[in-house]
Amino acid sequence: MSNSLYYQSVQEIEAYHLPKFQTFDHQFLYNDSSHGSLYSIKTSREPYCTLESYSGTGSYAVYNSPSTVSFSPNRSPTSQQESQSYPRDALHSPDTNHGSPVSGSCVTDDLYHVNDFKHKLRELESVMLGPDSDFLDGCDGALLGAEASPEIGSWKQMMEAIPRRDLKQVLIACAKALSDNDLLTTQWLMAELRHMVSVSGEPMQRLGAYILEGLVARLSSSGSSICKSLKCKQPASAELLSYMHILYEVCPYFKFGYMSANGAIAEAMKDENRVHIIDFQIAQGSQWITLIQAFAARPGGPPQIRITGIDDSSSAYARGGGLNIVGNRLSRLAKTFQVPFEFHAVEVSGSEVQLENLWIRPGEALAVNFAFVLHHMPDESVSTENHRDRLLRLAKSMSPKVVTLVEQESNTNTAAFFPRFLETLDYYAAMFESIDATLSREHKERINVEQHCLARDVVNIIACEGTERVERHELLGKWISRFRMAGFTPYPLSSLVNATIKTLLNKYCDRYRLEERDGALYLGWMNRDLVASCAWK
Repeated sequence: MSNSLYYQSVQEIEAYHLPKFQTFDHQFLYNDSSHGSLYSIKTSREPYCTLESYSGTGSYAVYNSPSTVSFSPNRSPTSQQESQSYPRDALHSPDTNHGSPVSGSCVTDDLYHVNDFKHKLRELESVMLGPDSDFLDGCDGALLGAEASPEIGSWKQMMEAIPRRDLKQVLIACAKALSDNDLLTTQWLMAELRHMVSVSGEPMQRLGAYILEGLVARLSSSGSSICKSLKCKQPASAELLSYMHILYEVCPYFKFGYMSANGAIAEAMKDENRVHIIDFQIAQGSQWITLIQAFAARPGGPPQIRITGIDDSSSAYARGGGLNIVGNRLSRLAKTFQVPFEFHAVEVSGSEVQLENLWIRPGEALAVNFAFVLHHMPDESVSTENHRDRLLRLAKSMSPKVVTLVEQESNTNTAAFFPRFLETLDYYAAMFESIDATLSREHKERINVEQHCLARDVVNIIACEGTERVERHELLGKWISRFRMAGFTPYPLSSLVNATIKTLLNKYCDRYRLEERDGALYLGWMNRDLVASCAWK
């Protein structure tokens, strides 16, 4: 069963082998062109604010923005907007030394026309060190030495990080200044950062470009206007699917999640003749291909399988149509393997699902699948309805044989802006490094993969608050508490599943690691946990 459960060629599964991605309402841009790209943000004070990557030739062009997708956000595409670029002398930096396109960002038109760096630095000096300071013309070590205030020490570290091109520290300093409402320092550091980030550079440079976009968006807008301020055109549906497929293949995160969940379901249903699976975010339905095959190979014959697929209309763009596409494809697959199959589509947002939507039938063994979806459900910090816990109680009320959970191992739900920023920087730095280890820097689609499949999450976490922030991850410890409060007990994962996933990881870089702790599986990159999977009953 393990072989049939987990391995399937791309040719056999048509367009299924894709992760669960959708789209939502805030966008920035990259146009894969030799002339560079344009990032567009609509600000509250100026018509547009741009972050533009350009080639070594210094040529510029204006592009319409393609949108991005995340792990599985549940928002709709937004409309196309026009953007404008700025002249070369306003964006060019003689200090750029990375040999790859760099990115620039602004908050107002004034920031892009600041050419006198020393004057800007004197303004900062006056604010931080006082009007009598002689910082620019040379100060001795005593001023910034052991007796200096913490603020001066932090200022010194920031000033040293810029000439060292220490991008991570400058990003952190910029976020801290923004958190402290120090707008002068924030704008100055944003101007510096635009010379340090690059969508085609090292992993931190690439991530930095999207983080900078989030910081600019946060400074430029607030509340519901943030998502609306980043408007652009969706890429073609086929292109979007292609980017998802590339990410699915080059990184094991989604395969790990789907394998571990399917293994738990297969184990729980090994003696059942009628199986009902409720998937709270079915997307393209790719998770269920290998499970249908595994049931087909089961001794004694396959069970009758019914899948209830939940997904709102925002996924239709990536799929190329409604949930009937998923149902038809899975039905054809089941027919090929002679598995009795039925598909039930529920085209609503996961947070809106009620018991009457799910068509529970007596005599069916029930499995509930929460893969990369619960972190999009608003909890008690966002909504008095607390859909996150409501869905868990709903699942428990149906007496399932198994409930599977797969989530990113990150803490961005209720954290304040600055600690949330630090967590996001650390988490996605590991993610971008792992992509770099598998997908060559020269791969023509790598920028599109990162932008359309990951970067939108980054911007949403950094720029948005309240209901507009849909990327609200929690660590597994918090999920465990929620499941226990809903009345669940752990369902141990099979050792066969663990062994199969280890075999999968052998095909990837040796810096990936798999660890089992407290009945859950963790997939990480070096010393950073990235995805956690567990099962409940």
